[in-house]
Amino acid sequence: MGTTGSKRYALALGLAGAATLSALTATAPATAATPAAAPAKTPARATCPQLSPHFTWYGHNRAELQKMIDERGLCSHPDGRFAHRPVAAFDWDNTVVKNDISDATLAWALRHDKILQPRSWRDTSPWLTPAADRALTKACGTDVPAGRPLPTAENTACTDEIMEIRGEAKTMSGAEAFAGHWNHRRTVPEYAWVPQLFAGLRPAQLTSYAKKARAENLAAPVGTQQTVGTHKLAGYIRYYDQQKDLIRTLKAAGFDVYIVSASAETVAEAWSGGVGLDAAHTLGVRSMVHHGRFTTGIRGCGDVKDGHGEVIPYIDGKRCWINQEIFKIKGAKAWRQQDPEHRIALGGGDADTDVTFVNDATGAHLAINRNKSELMCRGLDNADGRWVVNPMFIDPLPRKTGAYPCATEGHNNPDGSFGPLRRPDGSVVPDQQDRIHG
Repeated sequence: MGTTGSKRYALALGLAGAATLSALTATAPATAATPAAAPAKTPARATCPQLSPHFTWYGHNRAELQKMIDERGLCSHPDGRFAHRPVAAFDWDNTVVKNDISDATLAWALRHDKILQPRSWRDTSPWLTPAADRALTKACGTDVPAGRPLPTAENTACTDEIMEIRGEAKTMSGAEAFAGHWNHRRTVPEYAWVPQLFAGLRPAQLTSYAKKARAENLAAPVGTQQTVGTHKLAGYIRYYDQQKDLIRTLKAAGFDVYIVSASAETVAEAWSGGVGLDAAHTLGVRSMVHHGRFTTGIRGCGDVKDGHGEVIPYIDGKRCWINQEIFKIKGAKAWRQQDPEHRIALGGGDADTDVTFVNDATGAHLAINRNKSELMCRGLDNADGRWVVNPMFIDPLPRKTGAYPCATEGHNNPDGSFGPLRRPDGSVVPDQQDRIHG
């Protein structure tokens, strides 16, 4: 999993580009009657795949992204010989698509009785509180044997407890659902809990459920809401045309493109083919399998061993997974920012969960504005001049009232507190006003 892909495609493009370059730069020899030809110009972008002008980007963002593609891709390497093939990495939910595929898959599973009764709700997460265990046990009952489907389509109370814990990290009565210690830049229990709810399923079953949820959500009109239990949530998903075009262009320009998502990897794989990416280029929460079925175990990263969600692709965890799976950097070193040759050229995300890997990019940092403080503080400060901030492509948010508190609460600390956000030189990022919005 996580290979850098075959270079044959890039080489083929490079050979074609080289042939085009030779043809376009050939000039007739000068004679006494004919002035010498002017120096040949760069080919008319023959090896520079172009972003489509038919999809709207904010301001000069398309031009900024095109410049990066030209600088790092085949336009600057017409023979297809990259010292290091450039890499682009994207978050998935609300970055490549509008809305959330984890929510969509869980909602579909609950409406179709596909969640299996655990032996004990306490087993589903090491951080689940006794209050949450009691609430789930009471609402979902104990009549259904362990490993059998819960009747969540009809049992509104059970469905509501699951949805509330997933969305708010609280029970329906308002009690905290998770407690204990975890690194808040490496995991968040309610995110890890969704793949853990699929324990007992075979991978092919979850793939099937994710694909059915995908078909349902793509068919629903934009703006559709669905009701799960008594909870209302988005009932549609759309691929962003701009992002599909960007990924297409990056691949044509010789980039290796990956998805790195905090959704279950199996679920993300059911969606990533829609932008031309395969399972080897799709990274997500990697559940452990025993005897052909998912368990509540989750693969670790770097020097963090396999466990139950101590690290997932979340904030610094996304850097670790990129370093480990794409650049093959192992152990504790995978948590550290690498030298430029072992970093992505383009990173794209929409939330604080993405800020570390997006900030690691050496060519362009693409931030979709969902009013998330740490990401937007970085983007609006634009310390290296390479940030590309864009409103959401569907139903963009209006201008945020007030400033982002970058100087005081812009950084999510490992202990869950907040502090000042700093630039690489140690200076504090000042508060920022939202100036790029719908």
